[in-house]
Amino acid sequence: MNQSICDKLEHLTGRLDELDRMLASGDATRDMDEYRRLSREHAEIAPVVALYQIWSRTRSDLAAALDMVGDPEMRELAEAEVAASKERLPQIEKDLQKLLLPRDAKDERNVFLEIRAGTGGDESALFAGNLFRMYTRYAERRRWQVEVISASASDLGGYREIIARIIGSDVYARLKFESGAHRVQRVPDTEAQGRIHTSACTVAVMPEADALEEVQVNPADIRIDTYRASGAGGQHINKTDSAVRITHLPTGVVVECQDDRSQHKNKAQAMSVLVARIRDMQEREQDASIASERRSLVGSGDRSERIRTYNFPQGRVTDHRINLTLYKIDAIMDGDLDELLGALTAEHQADQLAMLAESP
Repeated sequence: MNQSICDKLEHLTGRLDELDRMLASGDATRDMDEYRRLSREHAEIAPVVALYQIWSRTRSDLAAALDMVGDPEMRELAEAEVAASKERLPQIEKDLQKLLLPRDAKDERNVFLEIRAGTGGDESALFAGNLFRMYTRYAERRRWQVEVISASASDLGGYREIIARIIGSDVYARLKFESGAHRVQRVPDTEAQGRIHTSACTVAVMPEADALEEVQVNPADIRIDTYRASGAGGQHINKTDSAVRITHLPTGVVVECQDDRSQHKNKAQAMSVLVARIRDMQEREQDASIASERRSLVGSGDRSERIRTYNFPQGRVTDHRINLTLYKIDAIMDGDLDELLGALTAEHQADQLAMLAESP
């Protein structure tokens, strides 16, 4: 383990001692907000320091065992201790470095999932429906809740566009690498000659804002239009102006919501999606200006960037960012995404570890 990482661990050890004193003082609970902040910091640091202490003891045990190797009476015991310590240390170091990795503050948030049909016409819309079902089935496996915010169905099935809110534990952490272009290769049901067609959909995964204040939206910068909703919903939905369209004038972002009968609820939902889209745009602009670890590993997240291909005739799914191919397309389309998403997360952590080791 390099010296810079050791220095960081020593600093955290000192900080934990400081937090212990602050939390144990009689004045600790006078400011409950500060007390909670210090308690959260303590909870984050304590596991790191505890593992660092185990690493230090293991290093000390190794040094002591090496000293005893020269003693004929202690050699066998000492050599066994040396072997055991040398075997434990690399894994402890690896675990320590993972604990030191910066955690994305957005990982625990709910997300807005947007899927749009791209090139390929009706087949692309059908594939958008397949992708939505795939993510819905994955959400069911993880006991997440899925709420459809807005949907535009195509004539032959599927969706031209669908926006959903996914609610649960660590949703963004699991889905944040899904943004990009998803390509499908298969024989459409409407293809009489059995030719393979290629079409694509774009997926956007955006963390939900904790509060609208996270992105400052000037009321003068938005235009809100109301209109009568179309589609299924009975007579009521066509007789009132319950549907809402919000346009953010500086960026041109437009959000529509008509799924609820209440204009107030539709407006609130549309505003939440608008905020998430604006923040997503801001963050992607920032990412474009620096060679961030996420861009170098899993791509920029640009919606036009092809990230994955689903080849039905060959039964394979290939993620082009990490050159991973899995021959289990039926299981994946049924929501079995853990192996795929786990591999993306592992590559991301490996890249972070490399940057951590290089940092001064």
